[in-house]
Amino acid sequence: LLTAPLPQERGGNNSFTHEALTLKYKLDNQFELVFVVGFQKILTLTYVDKLIDDVHKEFRDKYRNEFQQKGALGLLNGTFDFKDDFMRLLRDAEESSKVRAPTVMKTFEQSLKSQKTVKCMIETRGEKPKEKVKNKKNKGSKKDGTEAVAVPSKASAADKKLSAAGDKEELTKDEILQKNREEFFRRHMKAGEKSRSPKPDAQKEKGKKPRVWDLGNSNAKVLDYSNSATNGSAEACPVEEFDPDMALGDKNREPGRLYDLEYESDDEAEEEKVVQNPSKPSVKKGGLGGMFGMLKGLVGSKSLTRDDMDPVLEKMKDHLIAKNVAAEIAVQLCESVAKKLEGKVMGTFTTVTSTVKQALQEALVQILQPQRRVDVLRDVMDAQRHRRPYVVTFCGVNGVGKSTNLAKISFWLIENGFSVLIAACDTFRAGAVEQLRTHTRRLNALHPPESHGGRTMVQLYEKGYGKDAAGIAMEAISYARNQGFDVVLVDTAGRMQDNAPLMTALAKLIAVNAPDLVLFVGEALVGNEAVDQLVKFNKALADHSMAQTPRLIDGIVLTKFDTIDDKVGAAISMTYITSKPIVFVGTGQTYCDLRSLNAKAVVAALMKA
Repeated sequence: LLTAPLPQERGGNNSFTHEALTLKYKLDNQFELVFVVGFQKILTLTYVDKLIDDVHKEFRDKYRNEFQQKGALGLLNGTFDFKDDFMRLLRDAEESSKVRAPTVMKTFEQSLKSQKTVKCMIETRGEKPKEKVKNKKNKGSKKDGTEAVAVPSKASAADKKLSAAGDKEELTKDEILQKNREEFFRRHMKAGEKSRSPKPDAQKEKGKKPRVWDLGNSNAKVLDYSNSATNGSAEACPVEEFDPDMALGDKNREPGRLYDLEYESDDEAEEEKVVQNPSKPSVKKGGLGGMFGMLKGLVGSKSLTRDDMDPVLEKMKDHLIAKNVAAEIAVQLCESVAKKLEGKVMGTFTTVTSTVKQALQEALVQILQPQRRVDVLRDVMDAQRHRRPYVVTFCGVNGVGKSTNLAKISFWLIENGFSVLIAACDTFRAGAVEQLRTHTRRLNALHPPESHGGRTMVQLYEKGYGKDAAGIAMEAISYARNQGFDVVLVDTAGRMQDNAPLMTALAKLIAVNAPDLVLFVGEALVGNEAVDQLVKFNKALADHSMAQTPRLIDGIVLTKFDTIDDKVGAAISMTYITSKPIVFVGTGQTYCDLRSLNAKAVVAALMKA
């Protein structure tokens, strides 16, 4: 019996194997019938598909009227006189598999080799071996030996004349063209061989020398940093000499302050242009014409209907998608605005476009200002009162800037007077530990212990590569608690949202160490991919967590915001799908290029034409 549920036929796969048996089935959706053939898996039966098709057709045609009258369920308890028909179809199928004639080998007279002359097979000294022409187009039409051999270089004039006459009579246009090409290449190859001059035999040095780059270092020991630091101690990380102005960027900044995003809207400039040229439209069409043209788009004391809003909402949806908002979210936003405005009575001097645009702006600002606000400095001070470190875990896909923005947040915390321990839990990517080590050296150079009463403000805790990330994070938190660090920033390896083993490892790290804040790092360049990443990250953290109430993403770090101009739709997509706030925004390459989200500035950029 077929105990498993029957899957739908996809891709032609209609078989089911159980131990030593194989079942093949065919579905009849019209009459809700299933035809099943069972046989030993070890047997190779070539007629099974033909048998099941024939039985299906014969049975359906024989009992079509009964199925149409009573249906398949009405005939469940009935009997069908189909045994003789089945045995006949089985015999026919078996016979059809036997009647295939065995393949017969060609005789020598039927082969192309028999048509070649002895003369074309003889090779003279000094001549190159005859090469086969790699052209498959003329295989069916070649009946003489011209397709397999090149014309000999020393052929008699009589032979050439005879072959030319035969070619004119028998060869097709394609064969003549191919022959001309062979003659051209033969002459070209001969000319090339004559022009070559013999080169003196130079003795090549055996072995391969390593390449030394101009700006590199030939000493491999200088490049080995594997044992240069142990658990981020400041003594093992020498201070690096570099330009602090280049690392900080803005010289006029206020230390420790997280500035808001700024965006200059063009609305004021457009209003000024309109005020400067108020009489141009009225001069062309006259006073009354200009007035009626201005009043044409106004809606006077009228309730809005869906038909009124649909053209405007369609344009708004396309505008949002062009600004990098995910298509699905753009549709949902326009739908919510339509439901909110449907039936609303408009003012006398209000257009449908301005009303819909205003409602959409209010909805976008509300999305970017979630109910729960994350105040990192307040939470760090609260953890200080409980004499424990405040733990932040960074996660995200590959290449979004987790390590770089972790260093920016470290700099911001140090300038607010908090000591930071960076846990290098990316034990997979080559160079990840060295990157954090470089950031640690530079941050220590910007904030040396002498400026903080001899206290080291940032250290790196690392255990190399190939280790368990969850274990390293646990050891780093314990080390920070013993050494009195205020904040632990856990850097994790980048992983795609579809990689189940890596997502399980991330869920384990978060479940075991219970960080205070889980930040998803996403880049502002993505569109629809932002929704997929956040949904699958949250789903993976929930599925692979052992706790009854699993920890999900608490906030978002939006990176590469300086590369998108006014295409800021990723901020809307991420906050809409998770209802989580954007805690930090990365706007550049220096340590000061970190901002907090300004919802009104983002919406102004989003609504810009």
